[in-house]
Amino acid sequence: MTEWWRGGVIYQVYPRSFQDSNGDGVGDLPGILDRLDHIASLGVDCIWLSPITQSPQADMGYDVSEYMQVDPLFGSLQDFDQLMERAHALGLKVIMDQVVSHTSDQHPWFRESCFSRDNAKADWYVWADAKPDGSPPNNWLSVFGGSAWEWHTARKQYFLHNFLTSQPDLNFHNPAVQEAVLEVMRFWLDRGLDGFRLDTVNYYFHDEKLRSNPPLKSLKGKPSVNPYDMQSHKYSKSQPENVGWLKRVREMMDAYPGATTVGEVGDDERGLELMKQYTSGTDLLHMCYSFDFLGPKFSAEHFRTKVARFFSNDETGWPCWSFSNHDVIRPMTRWAKFSASPADLSRQAAALVMTIKGSVGLYQGEELGLPEADILFEELTDPRGMRFWPEDKGRDGCRTPMPWQHDLPHAGFSTVTPWLPVKPAHLALSVDAQNADPESTLNFFRKFIAWRKSHPALLTGSIDFFKTDEPVLAFRRSAGNKDLICVFNLSAEERVVTLSKTEQKLEPVSHNAHLDGKALTLGPNGFAIVEAPRRRRQSAL
Repeated sequence: MTEWWRGGVIYQVYPRSFQDSNGDGVGDLPGILDRLDHIASLGVDCIWLSPITQSPQADMGYDVSEYMQVDPLFGSLQDFDQLMERAHALGLKVIMDQVVSHTSDQHPWFRESCFSRDNAKADWYVWADAKPDGSPPNNWLSVFGGSAWEWHTARKQYFLHNFLTSQPDLNFHNPAVQEAVLEVMRFWLDRGLDGFRLDTVNYYFHDEKLRSNPPLKSLKGKPSVNPYDMQSHKYSKSQPENVGWLKRVREMMDAYPGATTVGEVGDDERGLELMKQYTSGTDLLHMCYSFDFLGPKFSAEHFRTKVARFFSNDETGWPCWSFSNHDVIRPMTRWAKFSASPADLSRQAAALVMTIKGSVGLYQGEELGLPEADILFEELTDPRGMRFWPEDKGRDGCRTPMPWQHDLPHAGFSTVTPWLPVKPAHLALSVDAQNADPESTLNFFRKFIAWRKSHPALLTGSIDFFKTDEPVLAFRRSAGNKDLICVFNLSAEERVVTLSKTEQKLEPVSHNAHLDGKALTLGPNGFAIVEAPRRRRQSAL
């Protein structure tokens, strides 16, 4: 099946924190191999590996120094091949992070580029002269704070870095750079990889005229923790040339039937529109996700508006919705104020992300209902957290090791002190404890994913939203001659919803819900899913 990804469930593995096999306190590929049965038991379709390629690890692998080698921290190419073989034997696809908007400053390409202005790779990165007063060429800012420009003494020019100063941006206006990146992708696809998660997919191109960004209009003078959030990034990213490049990527990917792409769109102003643009038709990316559902908003209007807008006018684009990943506060903490019970919230979040139209991204530990770990300043490893503490504590709180066994040191992740600590709140939610409890969050995930696979309406069917008042979200998923009516109470207080006609019984994955004739009672964070015959132009609510 070449479109296995459409409506599929992708499980993100953060290799540093999944399983340590060699006692150095850091997770690795053999450790992932040892734990593949856990992933397979969830019933997911695919694994997404966060960066495993060679890197000085200044940004936890998102600073690549060699694209065609596994970092020794994680293992070897042989370990990668063994992992692929075992995953495929278990029916799991594998995709990996491809970080090509920038490299490490230790990459051979950059070392050659920065040597002089006339070498073979002189324009493989974004270089610019200083202004007459010596200041940077424009006002572009780095995501990690400060100017996006760093002075290099050998070239006597500035180079662009959208993230750390040690992460110089590649110049995608140069055709040679595009060819080199395509060669990297082919290398991994030829080893049997099933596709890529494309990091910062809208950052590839910059404005060649280097025009300064305007201020963000909606800021209204209120300062931000990070000055980056005070600009409208009109010229530093999300440029129109990106579309042509993504077509080249898709053309290359089409030579590998079944291989897929999912792009990360980081743009607070245009994220949804770029998701649609980058996945429309059949000659761009297969899927994209943005940060629309990775923030603090948790309301019926928010979910309804974003999903409906994505599918309005053009039905050819395809999203991959996520509520959690390695860059954001875990949803159990982020949305805690909307629930009185973490167990209820974790089930509701799982059911919601797996019933709205699109593919699904799940982050390791989400199946356990893990909250954000409370990381102390002295425990930090994330450069963002170190820069903006304490207002922004960084990303380490969602990156702590998986708690496998509650009665082992470091929860069975490692035999030595791990790179980030395992906190007590996570021990209580360990895999072994939840495996033994039929009513656990972990077993709910397994049950829901298996049930979802048996309903085509949830994989590729249409979606239509009902008009409901907060905090109730309701929609219909349709395929064939059956509909699924999905109703969610996004609050900690009971709500009663009246159905227009008596429906059939509740599906077994419903939670905190009771149906009595037309009256549907939803308890705190309750949700109901009802299978009903297809109806023509009739409302169920």
